[in-house]
Amino acid sequence: MEHLSSRIWEDLIGRSSGPLSFRLIMQPIMAGTFGILDGVKDARRGRPPYFWTLFTDPAQRRALLRDGWKSIAKIFILAIILDFLYQLIVFRRFYPVEALIVANVLAIVPYLLLRGPINRLMQRH
Repeated sequence: MEHLSSRIWEDLIGRSSGPLSFRLIMQPIMAGTFGILDGVKDARRGRPPYFWTLFTDPAQRRALLRDGWKSIAKIFILAIILDFLYQLIVFRRFYPVEALIVANVLAIVPYLLLRGPINRLMQRH
């Protein structure tokens, strides 16, 4: 198990250089842009902060997840595809768990980190 986790960690760190490294900048920018746009929409509609509401309001959770996924799905799928290509070029095989980790970090995390705070900032102004 240690070998597996150390291989995954080394593989993830190694993605910062080499083929397709531009995606490590472009995908978080795209995801963040969608997070900003959705945060502005939320503020205009008077909605509470996205990420916080996911955890605190079970009645809205399903609708919020559906709405967020609708915004971020294309970027998430693109992250999976690009990581798949990267892995084929560099490793000559595909590690799906690593692709999921990369897609989450590049697509979902920036979206979540920006949507709620932008909503709060817009509601204050």
